[in-house]
Amino acid sequence: MSLRNALLALLTVEPMTGYDLAKRFGSSVGNVWHAPDSQIYPELRRMLQDGLLESEEVPWGRKGRKIEYTITEQGRVAFGEWMDSDLQWTRDRDPMHLRAAYFEYATPDRARDQLAAYREHILQLRGQWQQQIDEVFAGTSETLNRRLETVPAAQHRRTTAFKKFTYEGLVDRADVEIAWAERGLRLLDELDDLDAQDELGTLSTQDA
Repeated sequence: MSLRNALLALLTVEPMTGYDLAKRFGSSVGNVWHAPDSQIYPELRRMLQDGLLESEEVPWGRKGRKIEYTITEQGRVAFGEWMDSDLQWTRDRDPMHLRAAYFEYATPDRARDQLAAYREHILQLRGQWQQQIDEVFAGTSETLNRRLETVPAAQHRRTTAFKKFTYEGLVDRADVEIAWAERGLRLLDELDDLDAQDELGTLSTQDA
C-alpha cells in the first residue's frame, strides 16, 4: 500500500494529472519509493474506485484532454491513518550483497567490475540526494516550496526539517555502501596477493 500513500502524499499538495503525478513522483517520493508508470496509472484507477480520489477532464495542449485527480476528504483521512499506523517491515532484497556473498564463483576481474559499477551507481544516487539537501537549504526545492504553500506557516519549519532529515539519511546510507564497495575492492586485491603467494610457495616446493 506504500505506492498508494505516496500518491496521496503528492496529491495533498494540489490536483494533478496522471502524467504530472508520474513526473513529480520520479523527482520527489521516487527517491525513497520507486514505481514505474505501469504501476502508477492502474493504482490511480483503483484509488478512484475506492473513493480516495475524484477525477475530471481538463484541457491538455491545444486540443487534447487529460484526467486530473483530486484527493477527497476520504483520501486525506486514509493518508493520515496510514501515517499514524505502525510500519510493517519487509525483508530486504539486495542483489549486490547477495552476489558478493558468492564472489568465489566469479572471476576476480568480474567481481571487481561489479563492485566498481555498484560504487559508481551509489555515487550517482548520493549526488542526487545531496542536491536535494542543497536545494532545501537554498530554498530552491520546487517540490518543497509547492508543499509549503499548502501547509500553515507554523508547520514550515517541521516540513522543511523532515525533508532534509530524510535526504541526509539517504546520503549517510550511501556513504556506508560506497565504503563497503571500496573495502570489497581492497579485499579482492588482498586475496589475489595471497593466492599468488600460495602459488609461488607451491612452485618452490615442486622445484625443491
